[in-house]
Amino acid sequence: MSRRTMPQPPAYWFGDGPVPAWARALAGVYSALVAVRSRLYRIGVLRRHRVGVPVVVVGNITAGGTGKTPLTIALVERLRAAGFKPGVASRGYGRSGEAQARWVDAATPPADGGDEPVLIARHTGTRVRVDRDRVAAAKALVAAGCDVVICDDGLQHYRLQRDVEIEVIDGARRYGNARMMPAGPLREPVARAAACDFRVVNLPEPDSAAEFGEWPMRLQADDALPLRGGRPKPLSAFAGQRVHAVAGIGNPGRFFTMLRNEGLGVVPHAFADHHDYRAEDFAFGSELPVLMTEKDAVKCAAFANAWFYSVPVTAKLPEAFWIALLEKLGSSANVVAK
Repeated sequence: MSRRTMPQPPAYWFGDGPVPAWARALAGVYSALVAVRSRLYRIGVLRRHRVGVPVVVVGNITAGGTGKTPLTIALVERLRAAGFKPGVASRGYGRSGEAQARWVDAATPPADGGDEPVLIARHTGTRVRVDRDRVAAAKALVAAGCDVVICDDGLQHYRLQRDVEIEVIDGARRYGNARMMPAGPLREPVARAAACDFRVVNLPEPDSAAEFGEWPMRLQADDALPLRGGRPKPLSAFAGQRVHAVAGIGNPGRFFTMLRNEGLGVVPHAFADHHDYRAEDFAFGSELPVLMTEKDAVKCAAFANAWFYSVPVTAKLPEAFWIALLEKLGSSANVVAK
């Protein structure tokens, strides 16, 4: 499997530390390039491509994880319940042979399909296509019979014409220091968010709330699933116990906080996003239960022992969000049909 991982962001992205001069200088260059690219698409010099069915893009304007994958899974399930045949297009970051497009299903090794696409396929059973070229991926899904395409992490992939844009925001980190990369976490200016049809905020605490114009999303975890098979164990069964908590995601602290809120004594182990796990990574020196995110668990089954558990989460959003989304999607479908 590819050893490439995404390092954790520098402290000044989401803190009050000083931004190095070199980072500020490069951020100016990056900002100019982003602005030029956006304008070229806006005036039609660079072409956008329609694929013949509505396209829903899920993404963020910051680097790192915000909760896009649980939302993508929820979208597939709700759209299918509404009578659609959804498919998911993804790049499949970190997979071997990234230049090669491929279909991903529940049996695909994460090394070949990418951890997030494999997780989506296992949860939903829907068609999943990984390809650097999202337009090609979307066309392949349409050819396979999908009547709506969900593009996972595709907000900046402007070549693919989209009908609905959903921005996902980390409710704890927000936009950090609001600077462009590499001086800050922004892929695009904050003003870009205003153009999205829906702004979903992944709330960090049970008592936290969304801001005006945002839709609240909570990631609910109820059970821990043994990686070697067996009956689910409620998280409450671990309350008052110390556990090793493993997270190789964009914001590992969110997972640790979630477990602490359930009353668990967390010994945190943060890895880089898309980390390629090996058995030696779990030589923690004490035999405590090991709880990890689903995204991490799909890469650990081969060497898991009876102490390894996956903690799945489910995205919960207001019913009004789904009503508004389906109304928007229905209008988009009419436009595409014409």
